[in-house]
Amino acid sequence: MTLPNRLALFDLDHTLLPLDSDYQWADFLARTGRAGDPVEARRRNDELMLRYNEGRLTAEQAAEFMLGLLAGHDPQVLQAWHQEFMAEVIEPAITAQARELVDRHLQAGELCALVTATNSFVTAPIARAFGLPTLIATDPEFVGNRYTGRIAGTPSFQAGKVIRVQAWLQGLGASLRDFEQSRFYSDSINDLPLLEAVSHPVAANPSPALLEIAQARGWPVLTLFSELEDYKS
Repeated sequence: MTLPNRLALFDLDHTLLPLDSDYQWADFLARTGRAGDPVEARRRNDELMLRYNEGRLTAEQAAEFMLGLLAGHDPQVLQAWHQEFMAEVIEPAITAQARELVDRHLQAGELCALVTATNSFVTAPIARAFGLPTLIATDPEFVGNRYTGRIAGTPSFQAGKVIRVQAWLQGLGASLRDFEQSRFYSDSINDLPLLEAVSHPVAANPSPALLEIAQARGWPVLTLFSELEDYKS
């Protein structure tokens, strides 16, 4: 198999989407009465988002709450809920600018993947909506036809994103250094390890912390959304 000579990787939340899909999924479940006590669920959701934005959240801490929302529910029921979530929250938030960015790389014949810390149950339908053929996400453990609430394998978070991307490429008989250009779009300081691993990092809708680093290092800065604050959690 001959691979393209260019690689394009995309973060999801606040990069291709002007929102955080993990946060919004938990909020959707809370306000529709599907996450136990809605007040407590929203409190924990807000706390986790604050810690994530400050760079103080571990994958295990996030999983305890976020993947716990999947545990105990029938997978078919979860799928039905997710269809509602896509129609109500995600699809209206997919902008023409984000689609055009992804389509440009796909139409150029580049090897493309969505690389996100959010779990694969939440993000697989979103990857499909963008037409991205590969999803690298935090995988929820699935045993006995139920989600357990635990992580399976290496979480796609911080340095784990580099590990997961390298493992994916190794399965294709390649590595990051084999590409003439490897590009990664992200908004978050949490993605600094993968941004530093590619040849062409792009700060997309960057957080203040990432913007400071991008400007200091001369990385390109891309703004996809003109009214980000409308979607901030």
